[in-house]
Amino acid sequence: MKYRILLIFTTLTQIISSCGPSKAEKESYFSFDVEQMKTQCTTGENVAIAVINTKAKTVDSIVYYLNDQKVKSAKSINSFSLPIAAKKLGYQNLKAEIYFDDDFVEITARIEVVSSKTPEFKKYKIVNTYKHDTLSFTEGLEFYRDTLYESTGQKGSSHLRSYDYKTGKVYRQINLENEYFGEGITAINNQWFQLTWQSNVGFIYDVHTLKKIKTFTYDKPIEGWGMTNDGKSIYQSDGTEKIWKMNPTTQKMDDYINVYTNTNKIKSINELEWVEGKIYGNIWQKDAIAIINPSTGEVDGVLDLSGLRAQVKNVAAEVLNGIAYNAKTKTLFVTGKNWDKLFEIKIID
Repeated sequence: MKYRILLIFTTLTQIISSCGPSKAEKESYFSFDVEQMKTQCTTGENVAIAVINTKAKTVDSIVYYLNDQKVKSAKSINSFSLPIAAKKLGYQNLKAEIYFDDDFVEITARIEVVSSKTPEFKKYKIVNTYKHDTLSFTEGLEFYRDTLYESTGQKGSSHLRSYDYKTGKVYRQINLENEYFGEGITAINNQWFQLTWQSNVGFIYDVHTLKKIKTFTYDKPIEGWGMTNDGKSIYQSDGTEKIWKMNPTTQKMDDYINVYTNTNKIKSINELEWVEGKIYGNIWQKDAIAIINPSTGEVDGVLDLSGLRAQVKNVAAEVLNGIAYNAKTKTLFVTGKNWDKLFEIKIID
């Protein structure tokens, strides 16, 4: 008897519940007014926030969140001005919890925060031109104590070498196992760090002998692209607009920036180089270098190197990739994948 009563009660509850609106239907009652709301802004701007009440429901209260931080609560859905104080450039998640008719629903939207600066287009002059190994699918380029080091990609032919860029003489070279596609490199704390593309692992070598010390696993599920450092932290790109900040001792990624101009994000940031407090980044498939503020991700300047690409004669040459800064001469050394030339250039005002 008790079982029959419980069964009847459960059935009635299900019938009553099935008569109510579904979650999707309730979500259709409200939406952010995207026509009134500015979906792209800069840090410090105010954005008009308004909610459309399609069914004229009686709203008891509404709570607004930006990136899961409560920014406002109200008794009605009247529009208001929200100051955007974003810690990072990129998409900010807007959410509203709406309480109505003894019910509740969440609605979401995104606001994209871009740089407030218009990038300055930089000019350069060629200081010297050197021969470059056309078999080198360049992924990383960096000076260490006046010696140029280069990391190359492609499975079966990836390597890390040091050489005399004036003569092409190779001093030391280690070849990666065939399963790995070599990527960016950087030297810090008397060690070389090297990324691999899609294997989710990196290598650490002795800075003098290139003897492998350790293999480490990426802290995030990302691809390995470019690498550089500021003497304390390592910065690495992953093929998106993100540049990750990594602790060289623990190999843990503890922060990131999103790379943006004043109009849009810059995807496919590749090889990186630290140059006098800025990050210089190759943009994959573009003959250009973005000059990036490492604190904010803002693109301060752009260096158009399409003129160099026009001088490359090797028909198998691919994209511009490889930036090394010589602090003594204050010049940049740039090349590309399978290029026949290595250019020494100087940025001019």
